[in-house]
Amino acid sequence: MLDVPLLIGGQSCPARDGRTFERRNPVTGAVVSRAAAATLEDADAAVAAAQAAFPAWAALAPNERRSRLLRAAGQLQARSAEFIAAAGETGAMANWYGFNVQLAANILREAASMTTQINGEVIPSDVPGSFAMALRQPCGVVLGIAPWNAPVILATRAIAMPLACGNTVVLKASELSPAVHRLIGQVLQEAGLGDGVVNVISNAPEDAPAIVERLIANPAVRRVNFTGSTRVGRIVGELSARHLKPALLELGGKAPLLVLEDADLDAAVQAAAFGAYFNQGQICMSTERLIIDARVAEDFVARLAAKIASLPAGNPEAADSVLGSLVDASAGTRIQGLIDDALEQGATLVAGGQLAGSILQPTLLDGVTAGMRLYREESFGPVAVVLRGEGDEALLRLANDSEFGLSAAIFSRDTGRALALAQRLESGICHINGPTVHDEAQMPFGGVKASGYGSFGGKAAIEQFTQLRWITLQNGPRHYPI
Repeated sequence: MLDVPLLIGGQSCPARDGRTFERRNPVTGAVVSRAAAATLEDADAAVAAAQAAFPAWAALAPNERRSRLLRAAGQLQARSAEFIAAAGETGAMANWYGFNVQLAANILREAASMTTQINGEVIPSDVPGSFAMALRQPCGVVLGIAPWNAPVILATRAIAMPLACGNTVVLKASELSPAVHRLIGQVLQEAGLGDGVVNVISNAPEDAPAIVERLIANPAVRRVNFTGSTRVGRIVGELSARHLKPALLELGGKAPLLVLEDADLDAAVQAAAFGAYFNQGQICMSTERLIIDARVAEDFVARLAAKIASLPAGNPEAADSVLGSLVDASAGTRIQGLIDDALEQGATLVAGGQLAGSILQPTLLDGVTAGMRLYREESFGPVAVVLRGEGDEALLRLANDSEFGLSAAIFSRDTGRALALAQRLESGICHINGPTVHDEAQMPFGGVKASGYGSFGGKAAIEQFTQLRWITLQNGPRHYPI
C-alpha cells in the first residue's frame, strides 16, 4: 500500500486534521493507496506556498527554468516503474501507464523548449515619442485539476506549461489516482524546481466540491485549468467566471470516425479498434461513433467484429488480458444501462457486452438511432456504435450531430476530399487516416462546443498561462490638451 501525503511548500505533510481516504483496486478490492484528505485550510496553505514561491520562480532566467524542467523530465522517465506500480489505483494495463510516463516526459521537454518562446511585440503608436510594447508575463498561481484516466499525462500537462511561463502551481489530485499525482509532484520537487513551485493536494471524494470552490475563490489563484467531464467542467467554468478568472477546459467527447466508401478498410478497422477500446475506452478522444458509408458498412462491421474477438478484457495482471479494467464496478453498471437502453430500442449487439464487476468486454452495437441514449451520451467505456449514411454529406451531418467536439477522424484514399470534410467537422482535432486517439506534446489540444475551450500544448498554451500587458516608454515631451 502506498502512503500519499500532501506536498505543500516543498514538505510532505498529513492533512491538518489527520484524515485519510483509501483507493482500492477495482478488480481485487485491495487497498492500493491511502491518501491525506486535505482540509480547506490545507488548500489555503498550498496556494500560500505557491504564492510565496512565485517571485523567485518568475524571476529565473528562461534557460534556468528550461534546465530544471529538462531535469524533471529525465527523472520522471527514470521512475517509470514506480508509476506503473500504482496502476492498480485505476485498474489500467501496465502498457498504458508506461505510455503515460513517456508522453508526460515529452510534455515537460516541450514545455522546457517554450521558456524562450514567450514573445512580445513592438506596436506602432500615434503618440510622438511613444515606444509601445505588448509583453507576456507570468500570471501568478495556476490551479490545475487533473483526472484519473490518463493520470501521468494529464496531471503533467496541467502544470508543465504554467511552469514554463513562470507561474507556480497547485495541483489538485484526482481522488481515484492520488498516488500517481503525488508522485509527479515529488519528482518535480526532487528535480530542484524549488520549494512551493509545485504543490499537490489530495482530498476525500466527498470533499471535492468544497475544496475546488475554495481553491478557485482564493485571490492568489490567477488561472484555472481543468480536464474532466463536461458536467464538472461546467461547474469549474461557472466558479471561475464568478471570480473573473480565465479557465482552460478540456472536457468530454464522443469522437466520430468517418469511413468513406473508398477507404482502406483494414487500416480503418485497426484505428477504430485502438481508438474505441484502448484503456477500456476511458480516454476523452476515444472513438465512440463509427460513421460508415452504407456501401462498405457490412464489410467494415464484419472485419471489426473479428478484430474485437482478439481483444479480451480481464485482470490487468493476467497474461491473457489485452484490455484491463474499468475504473470501478459502478462505471460498468452505468455503461451497461446505456447498452441495455439501445438494445431495448432495437439496436443489435455485434460483439461484446459481457460485464463482470469492473471488467466489460469490448462492445460494438449496430442499428443505433437518435432516440437511444448511446447516440448522444458519452459512454467513457469500451463501447462503439455503428451509424450508417450514404455519401460524404450524410456522414458529415451524422458526425456534427453531437453536443461534443473534441477529436475526430476520417478515412479515405482521397486525401483532398478528406481534408475538405475535416475543415467542416465541428471538432478541435481531426486526423485523416489515423485514429481519434492521438496526442503529441507540441500540438494544440482542445475542443469546441461541450468539449470545452482553450488549448493545451506547445505555443498554443502560452496565451493561456501568461498575461498580455501594454507598456509604453515616452521619449521626449508629450502634448496634453489641458
